[in-house]
Amino acid sequence: MDPQLTEVWQLFERFKAAFIRKDYDSCANLLSQLKVLLTKFRSLPPLFENTPNAVNELMLAREIYEHAVVLSVKIEDQDAFERDFFQLKPYYTDAGIAEFHTELELLSATALENSCIKHAVELEQSFMEGAYNRVLSARQTAPHETYVYFMDLLAKTVRDEIAGCCEKAYDYLSINDARQMLLFSSDQELLEYIKEEHPEWDVKKGFVFFQKAKESAPCKEIPSLQLINQTLSYARELERIV
Repeated sequence: MDPQLTEVWQLFERFKAAFIRKDYDSCANLLSQLKVLLTKFRSLPPLFENTPNAVNELMLAREIYEHAVVLSVKIEDQDAFERDFFQLKPYYTDAGIAEFHTELELLSATALENSCIKHAVELEQSFMEGAYNRVLSARQTAPHETYVYFMDLLAKTVRDEIAGCCEKAYDYLSINDARQMLLFSSDQELLEYIKEEHPEWDVKKGFVFFQKAKESAPCKEIPSLQLINQTLSYARELERIV
């Protein structure tokens, strides 16, 4: 085996060992070294030169970036996820793998039965129907542990959208009504959400008052559709990785 390829392979084995024992700090350090070493392979994007070890180099690099994406999910680093995802994407696209993440309608009936794809499709259908309760409960049926982080982001986006509508539509709500509308299972969860996300709301005598929020500066628009579409896209991409 080529000495450079051997060096990368051995370092990657150390990365995987650290990943298994959940030593994510070591993983991050080793990943930085791996990315530097990968720049020496001219067979990789964007050059794609047909070098003697091109196939092995491409396969190894793809696996490294797949692990990088999963690592970013494990440590809940969305910026790293986006960087690693876009570095990984050319390895799928140029390998000729179907880009079903852009056109769900083009998927075969067999593919749609895949648990990972089916989960993303059902999420999209729930959004179309406005069935936010199904969106939030879908976290419990996530087909892989790497989905959970993005399901949590999705849940927050949904609740932020509902909260914005509540502020505009009502002057106040009872705690019970607010809990039901924001799809919390307990009053305590609702109160914690208000404390962390909406300290401008007043909670007193069993009611949630939105007047202060209305009197404050105009609320910035929540890019909910963009965030939802982005998260669903990530879910589809994770299916190809895991």
